[in-house]
Amino acid sequence: MTRKRYIFLVLILGSLTALGPFSIDMYLPGFPAIAKTLHTTTAQVSLTLSGYFIGISVGQLLYGPLLDRFGRRNPLYFGLGLYIVASICCFFVQSIEQLIVLRFFQAVGSCAASVAAITTVRDVFPVKDNARVFALLILVLSVSPMLAPTIGGYVTTYWGWRFIFLILTCIAVLMLLMVIFFLPENYRPDKSYSLKPLPIINSFWSVMKQPQFYTYALCGATAFSCLYTYLASSPIVFMELYHVKSQVYGWIFALLAAGYIGSSQLNGVLTRKYQSEQIVKFSLPALAVVTLSFLAGSAANVLGLYGTIIMVFLLLCMVGITYPNTSALSLAPFAKNTGTAASLMGALQMSAGTLVSVLVSLYKSHSTIPMSGLMATAALLALLILTAGRKNITKPAGTKADDSAGVH
Repeated sequence: MTRKRYIFLVLILGSLTALGPFSIDMYLPGFPAIAKTLHTTTAQVSLTLSGYFIGISVGQLLYGPLLDRFGRRNPLYFGLGLYIVASICCFFVQSIEQLIVLRFFQAVGSCAASVAAITTVRDVFPVKDNARVFALLILVLSVSPMLAPTIGGYVTTYWGWRFIFLILTCIAVLMLLMVIFFLPENYRPDKSYSLKPLPIINSFWSVMKQPQFYTYALCGATAFSCLYTYLASSPIVFMELYHVKSQVYGWIFALLAAGYIGSSQLNGVLTRKYQSEQIVKFSLPALAVVTLSFLAGSAANVLGLYGTIIMVFLLLCMVGITYPNTSALSLAPFAKNTGTAASLMGALQMSAGTLVSVLVSLYKSHSTIPMSGLMATAALLALLILTAGRKNITKPAGTKADDSAGVH
């Protein structure tokens, strides 16, 4: 593969991967305005995140088998089309219940892009390069947390939150055109792959019972829920607890995203010297230490706005290092049924995100304790899963320099 093609493909896959996060990040500054317009509370608006995460979880399980059976392009056409229709409908909602339902369908559409992008990584690139490619995808994806909340803050202020969904519609149309004209189909559809319920369940189970998959997919999803806790809690913490304006919130979000983005790129350097297992073995304990420190500072009420920003910045750094490696290790054992494995991994992540966003909707405390407490619990649980699961992995896959699976 030429360097030019390598970079171009990473840009396309990164853009597809960014659609879902952009759909989350861009409307976060509008939470108070949405609550006012739809006559509800900001905490209740966070249930639209729950609806989105549930939609992605369902979509992950739906698209995995479809991508293996029909290839990567046709499921992408369907998913992006559904996303466009749902986004347009979000512009016209009149109740929080309607928005929750439409966000569900918007998510079902958007996750076609993310599952197809992750699956294509395994199709095209050698397994030994997967962690580095995932880190590059995060670099492209960084346009979301760096720009989306800031844009969303200004759009909400000058045009209203509804226009955010029109912008998302235009972005999805652009993604669809990229898929039609530029995304290569490097996977030959497996016509023997059955779409009947029992074979699909058996396929998911064959993936789930693989020790390397369930260990790193579960601990990765649990650790990643720290990020989802931050996403769901940040409008409440920054705009209600610390009283920052929506535009300022967007800039804070961008600043904190720099920690996640920078650490994910540092991971690309680390993978040249260390195996992914070694990196995760360090990053998860570090995440636990940071989240426990955050919880202690919240309980002692000594952090304030700037202390909270520093603690969140540090924990996002640890998540940024952990995620590419747990993802690569989860998918490494699979040269076949990669779409199923990628969708199941994504479903586990979104299930964790759904749980924490529902818990955030119950947010009653005027402090950062609920957010820091959820993060500390997730980090400790992820560390426990890793410690217990690694005992069952006899021969880790995808860690040797000569592992060259993939299509060039």
